[in-house]
Amino acid sequence: MSGRWRSGGWRALLRLPLVCALALVAVTGCGPVAAPDDPEGRDGRAVQRLLDRRAAAIRDRDAGAFLATVDRGSARYRTEQRRVFTQMSAVPLRSWTYRLVRTGGFQPALGTGHRIAAQVELRYRLAGYDTAPVVSSQYLTLAQRGGRWYVASDDGVVDGKRATEQLWEQGTVDVVRGHHSLVLGVGQDRRLLHAVADTADHAVPALGHVWPHAWAGRVVVEVPASLNRMASLLGASASGYRGIAAVTTGEVGGSGDYATPADRVIVNPEAYQVLGHFGRRVVITHETAHVATRAATTAATPLWLSEGFADWVGYRAPGRTPRQIAPELTASLAAGHLPRSLPRDDDFRFGSDSDRLSRSYEQGWLACRLIADRWGGKRLVEFYRAVGKAPERSGAVESALRGVLGVSLGKFTALWRKYVAGELG
Repeated sequence: MSGRWRSGGWRALLRLPLVCALALVAVTGCGPVAAPDDPEGRDGRAVQRLLDRRAAAIRDRDAGAFLATVDRGSARYRTEQRRVFTQMSAVPLRSWTYRLVRTGGFQPALGTGHRIAAQVELRYRLAGYDTAPVVSSQYLTLAQRGGRWYVASDDGVVDGKRATEQLWEQGTVDVVRGHHSLVLGVGQDRRLLHAVADTADHAVPALGHVWPHAWAGRVVVEVPASLNRMASLLGASASGYRGIAAVTTGEVGGSGDYATPADRVIVNPEAYQVLGHFGRRVVITHETAHVATRAATTAATPLWLSEGFADWVGYRAPGRTPRQIAPELTASLAAGHLPRSLPRDDDFRFGSDSDRLSRSYEQGWLACRLIADRWGGKRLVEFYRAVGKAPERSGAVESALRGVLGVSLGKFTALWRKYVAGELG
């Protein structure tokens, strides 16, 4: 197994626009622009009623009611919306709501009525799987005709960024249900989707053996048709995820076990399918570990710990030696380069030097493996949670090392360097 593939780090996605921003979409038109409206104003309430009708139509699977919210003057968009509505027909929805965040300035439209820009928050849950909603932003253009508002497009731009795609916008969604998993795929052989579900069904119990704290106990996996389609789901460039087999989206922290929006494991089919059985199991288990630990992972948690812990869970199954699991770090050690300190967050940046990225994951894995070997797996979990509970990043690791493991950062670093040399030398 090559050391150049990696399952990815969900924390690298925190910069993506998964939660609504406060900038407005610009809408062009002729004539003077009135003062911006707000959701609590008369027209804001009218727009919210439109969004409520649209959401109810999706929940009720009522295509006629859904298309009734689309502007008849936007023929191409109307055709696209009919297609998208059909493509998501198999997706098991528990809830689906929109909230108007802000509207832009009113402008006369070509013909009759007005057109405005609207920033909308979408929240939805999948039935039987999500304990919290997925949250994403949409940037809509709304048209007023005959005193009623309609959706005219959803391709608005905010600060040069577009809303991220949803899987059902890419094609008809196939759904495979596992014992502990739900796999949603577009453009994929159902045999692959079933295989992913089987792998996820093994990963969830594996987390139960090492993470005793409450979490959903289920995982939702999305398998798009290609790397480029995966990148569209993430709102990112495909080049940054080439060779990355999967990533997990979500937000860190929260005031409770399910206080933050739901996660999605998104598979890069081009990288995932070149892996063998062992590699695929490691990838899905790694990502499932991120799902399980998300509520305990905060801004205080360094990437070497969150990624190292996920790798530690993934590699607990027998079958590979440390030198096989950490080939890049082994090669670096053979060349006389023993790492002097634990990797920084910048070392985990996607799209950077692949060898350095691999070494960073391997170093984090060995740091967590050292804790488990020397102090035990339960103490590793306790250490992970203690770091996440710190009010800020500064001093979080040092405090948890002293309080949970009884060592200073300097002492731990020395032990880790010796451990790396002993395991890989």
